[in-house]
Amino acid sequence: MTDKIAFFFAAFAGILLMCVPSDAQDVRRITHNKVSFDVVIDRPPNPVVDVVVAYHGTVQSDDQIIPAAINTLNRVKEITNRSDVMFVSVAYPQQFVLFGDGIREAEAALLWVRERTRKVLKRKIRKLFLVGHSQGGYMVTRLNTMHRTDGVIANAPGPLNLVYRCGLEESGQITQSAVCNLLRQTYGTTDANPAAYMSRSLLNFTNGHRSDILFVQGLADSPI
Repeated sequence: MTDKIAFFFAAFAGILLMCVPSDAQDVRRITHNKVSFDVVIDRPPNPVVDVVVAYHGTVQSDDQIIPAAINTLNRVKEITNRSDVMFVSVAYPQQFVLFGDGIREAEAALLWVRERTRKVLKRKIRKLFLVGHSQGGYMVTRLNTMHRTDGVIANAPGPLNLVYRCGLEESGQITQSAVCNLLRQTYGTTDANPAAYMSRSLLNFTNGHRSDILFVQGLADSPI
């Protein structure tokens, strides 16, 4: 088990691979409750399955979100080691989207899996779990304050505090990012409008969790 966990962290920490779906994977454009998004689906032959809904981390542009979703699905599937699990990896938008606003597509995907799997994918769900890495960990943490599932894993979720994170950029201590630049264009600086930044920070979603949730954070990670 230790080796599998180590592999999990190493795989997620690596450079994003420009993956293509395998023969067993299906990339679909979905519209649910008037919200459109892409998902990558890996279905076992079993008619009754547990389902893992996965959320990838931050990418630089939306042409990378499907490869990121495929990569995340493959990494999670490799360590799950079960033949009766269906994986749905969500390609939620990020480019030109304020950090946190992707929760709209993230929630719609979860609801689609819950409500449409039996009819559309011809599978009956036993249990449903969420897993996310980095910004995906942020997404599953927020979703856990909105909907009950059978369990959630948030791997290296964040940013914890956007006031601190974007403030480091404003002071020139770290390289500027698209995430903080867009927040700054919308709200001004962290000094001028800290409440707007904090309202989107992971630390603002520490209460009201509806299911068991496991947070995993590497000891050697950076302060941000």
